[in-house]
Amino acid sequence: MKNINVFFNELKTKKIAFIGVGVSHTDLIALFCRKGFDVTVCDKRQSLDEEKTLAPLGAKFILGEKYLDDISAGRFDVVFRTPGMYYYTQSLTDARKNGSVVTSEIECFFELCPCPVYAITGSDGKTTTTTIVSELLAAEGKTVHKGGNIGKALLPIIEDVKEDDAAVVELSSFQLISMRSSPDFAAITNITPNHLNVHKDMQEYIDAKANILLHQSAFSRAVLSADNSTAKELSGLVRGDLAYFSRFEKVENGAYLDGDTLCYNDHGTVYPIMDKADIKIPGMHNVENYLTAIALTWGKVKKETYVKVAREFNGVEHRIELVRELDGVKYYNNSIASSPTRVIACLNTFDQKQIMIMGGSDKGISFDPMAELVCDKVKLLILMGQTKEKIKDAVMRAKNYKQGAPEIIIVNDMAEAVHTAHDKAVKGDIVSLSPACASFDMYRMFEERGKHFKDIVNSL
Repeated sequence: MKNINVFFNELKTKKIAFIGVGVSHTDLIALFCRKGFDVTVCDKRQSLDEEKTLAPLGAKFILGEKYLDDISAGRFDVVFRTPGMYYYTQSLTDARKNGSVVTSEIECFFELCPCPVYAITGSDGKTTTTTIVSELLAAEGKTVHKGGNIGKALLPIIEDVKEDDAAVVELSSFQLISMRSSPDFAAITNITPNHLNVHKDMQEYIDAKANILLHQSAFSRAVLSADNSTAKELSGLVRGDLAYFSRFEKVENGAYLDGDTLCYNDHGTVYPIMDKADIKIPGMHNVENYLTAIALTWGKVKKETYVKVAREFNGVEHRIELVRELDGVKYYNNSIASSPTRVIACLNTFDQKQIMIMGGSDKGISFDPMAELVCDKVKLLILMGQTKEKIKDAVMRAKNYKQGAPEIIIVNDMAEAVHTAHDKAVKGDIVSLSPACASFDMYRMFEERGKHFKDIVNSL
């Protein structure tokens, strides 16, 4: 771990570029400016609202289509990339060849953080699991710093982090792909095809996820899914304590579901922890999230704390979030469901058939894995966005598809989708936004998509 003061002193003489602003960079840019660093913001947009607040602090700006030219040419000593900027893009490759250090906010935080770091990655479930771990440690009296791919950037507060605090971090494949540090406590919830429109292939995606384990020490803890073969196969990379979680089998070391009871097997000694009915948020995928969190924090959290948090925690916004009940119809915002596996989790959460809104931008993954379940558990499928025809074709190819089961309606936008669902729904129905796709054809982020859905539902 590098000394924080040494790190900041070294940056005083450097020319620093930030690619993009947003959640990852705004506070960090402001901090660097206040420290008197030479900071330039490079962004593809022609104008930025943040310029009004950052320019008076001393930040310079390169905006527009040629925003990466100076970075490619190596005119900056240090380049902070946003997670949305693919690490192996040509501009960053050129920057490295021309002598620039290419890093990220979260990479630097890992190098400098004085307290234990708990980090979670996976294709599904990582945000809820990260939040559960944060709630558990906070309930034990820890000062918790939650960030990474969730919440806020952590490097801007590095000077306030104490040794006896805890950092709880969600990490995406885009953050992990260039990581050369790993956390003290690491969990991989699962690995299924995702983001293949950016990663060159599935192996690169898996390798990025594996970085959360690759640089751990012998004193670290790693938690893997025993139910997901791709994650389980990474066990050979683990140097420290290896624990598993499972819904379907009793693991030798880790958390598992025994009937309706969540248990922990500590190398042969079994501890019953709680009934799955204690978990307030619905769905078996959330049982898995709690199993992951228990395995990751075992020995740091008391049994009664697990039960207390499970009974009180209301879940995370945009994740099977009940928006309202109107005329006996319940509307759920599941905008986070940007892949078929997340849709499957939503379909399995409720026993009854749903009215489901799907569609968005194409991530290069197949919709076939969810198609049969959609036919079984969706009464009305409302499709929009770039992928509407691709999803329709996958569902109609399913071996159990029958004409009109589900009924499929194509719409132009979210407003038409919600109003169509409202018009078609009857008392007792469930309407869910579970897109199975990214949001970028119509929205900047899945959060923006979810908020728009909620606004329309609340205006009905």
